[in-house]
Amino acid sequence: MSHRPIMLGIVGDSAAGKTTLTKGIAQVLGPENVTVICTDDYHRYDRRQRAEIGITALHPDCNHLDIMQQHLSLLRTGQPILKPIYSHKTGTFEPPQYIKPSKFVIVEGLLGYSTRGARDSFDVKVYLAPPESLRAQWKIKRDTQKRGYTAEQVKAELEKREPDSEQFIRPQRQWADVVVSFYPPQDSFDQSNGHLNVRLVLRPTIPHPDFTQILDIISSHPHPAIRLDLDRDMNKPVDVLEVDGHATSEQVDELEKIICNDMPPHLSHFCSRESNPELGKVAGTTGETIQSYPLAMTQLLITYHMLKATQIYQPITV
Repeated sequence: MSHRPIMLGIVGDSAAGKTTLTKGIAQVLGPENVTVICTDDYHRYDRRQRAEIGITALHPDCNHLDIMQQHLSLLRTGQPILKPIYSHKTGTFEPPQYIKPSKFVIVEGLLGYSTRGARDSFDVKVYLAPPESLRAQWKIKRDTQKRGYTAEQVKAELEKREPDSEQFIRPQRQWADVVVSFYPPQDSFDQSNGHLNVRLVLRPTIPHPDFTQILDIISSHPHPAIRLDLDRDMNKPVDVLEVDGHATSEQVDELEKIICNDMPPHLSHFCSRESNPELGKVAGTTGETIQSYPLAMTQLLITYHMLKATQIYQPITV
């Protein structure tokens, strides 16, 4: 008998912060326990072919979604796959890679929730939804520094992709258990990652920690850095948890306790910033490492859900 992997989906548009979020979660769970794959490897056409055809990488017809869905189903049952590899640096395909799933599998990409079969493969589904203006800044910075584009080329690509983003990427938000939106404070022109706030939409599709415990704590502050409220997202009722970028270590300690106290003792070593100093670490605008408490709490909450899933899934025979 062997236990199947726990599957986490992280979906969002290009440069929405998927890789940054993934890295911290993988560090907490232990790199040796985590397999990370990218669904963008399932592109049907390379960069030159896409330009010739006039199709963007965001369009479902530009991706082998049937093979992606099949591979996710295989990974969920603990079976290996021969995964295609797409190089964002060269815009071409490389030899496929043999992937054997670890205890946890994190799947990030553009179209991970685009089919029912793919969605059913995940234990936890996250969607990243930063403001479009902020995402554009991140994409320009990344693609000019790491992928050899000019700022003008990136802006033109964003404009070209916008119709497909609206039609195919953003609607996947409806399938997420947690919607993560990092955003800059209204009174700040500093939009570096370390000073961003986060808004977490918590859908009742999975059981979240009882965050109502913080209401008494935050009610004593006129301008609390951590807020909990009821709202509607895509016309459905949700809880919304917000953490400001200026929150102090003492303030987020209370939030961390709520998350970690709900974990069984044998898993508690995974669940604290003290045990995981890499939580919330992100590169600043000048390359220095910044500690972001909103990012740390987001990574910790998602890790919590993955660890809780290990208690309820059924073993399978392989």
